Amino acid sequence: MQTLWLAFTVAFLVSLALIRFQSHHLRYSGDSQPGVQKFHHGVVPRIGGIALFMGCVAGLGWSGWRGLVGEEAWWLLLAALPAFLAGLSEDLTKKVGVIPRLVATMASAAAAAYSIEAVLPRLGIPLIDELLWSWIWLAWLVTMIGVAGVANAINIIDGFNGLASAVAMLMLAALGYVAWVLQDEFLVQVCLAAIGALAGFFVWNYPRGLIFLGDGGAYLAGFFVAEVAVMLVVRHSSVSPWFCFLVCAYPITETLFSIYRKTFLRGVSPGVPDALHLHMLIYRRMVRWAAGGPAARDVTARNAATSPYLWGLSSVSIVPAVVFWHHEVILIFCVLLFVCLYIWAYISVVKFRVPEWMLRRLKNKKAYFEG
Repeated sequence: MQTLWLAFTVAFLVSLALIRFQSHHLRYSGDSQPGVQKFHHGVVPRIGGIALFMGCVAGLGWSGWRGLVGEEAWWLLLAALPAFLAGLSEDLTKKVGVIPRLVATMASAAAAAYSIEAVLPRLGIPLIDELLWSWIWLAWLVTMIGVAGVANAINIIDGFNGLASAVAMLMLAALGYVAWVLQDEFLVQVCLAAIGALAGFFVWNYPRGLIFLGDGGAYLAGFFVAEVAVMLVVRHSSVSPWFCFLVCAYPITETLFSIYRKTFLRGVSPGVPDALHLHMLIYRRMVRWAAGGPAARDVTARNAATSPYLWGLSSVSIVPAVVFWHHEVILIFCVLLFVCLYIWAYISVVKFRVPEWMLRRLKNKKAYFEG
């Protein structure tokens, strides 16, 4: 647990410093540009990824000093740099396109595949598994696409205070638990360092939104989630890839549904931003009209009140994943069930078919966020 607490402390202090001295960097790090995906008040620094990265370095450095992890921890951190730096560059310049960032996350996946052999050997689908065994280049390609996909999925759900960071912590906790059961000290320490760093950032991000993860932080968090998932499958034959799919079901489903919605229903590029993601619809259809007015405090309260709905949704897949992590048939069934649940929830929110008790609960929460 020392790894977790050190990562937490470093990320907490770095986040505090970034907030305290934001007057020196806000003109570069602030998100002053308007957009359809902006749901907060004022200009906020979006370079929380710096705190996350430094927290992970401190945590894994401590683990290495104590002999709990080897040089593979440093290779993992180095592999994360392309994704992190590409995202951070976008946070600071607002000029790095979607494709360059996607390529950078794939480069990070390739670096991890080369340095620590993080290459998916199977997907739990018989015919595809045979191809992965036969063609190593295909295994590399699938791994790169998968890791980049999860990293971008975390970035997609990073729309409200505490949403992406809390979901990432939940996923890492699930992956870390299974790694602990399997006595994989390296993966346990990676999860502890990442969770601690995310928690140190989370304190300042939720509920008040004093600092944001930004693209750099979201890509970094997603990269760690994806790489731990890949390494669990690589290092332990008893871990089904479907366990990892189920743990990451919420952001993956959100991303795939978004691609389908934009490509086939709207006829636009999947890279075009819109305000039709589930978390945005929950804000617009359930939260915005149910709590407060246009004042800055009310805007922050509504922003923070949105995230718990998605924490709950992600937990619906994460809890059964942990309980049934070694039962592949049940995991497959749960993945399919979650996809159906997501689609039902999306349609319900769009058509204003949300249960009344959820709205009443939100109204009762208002006093907490304004207190």
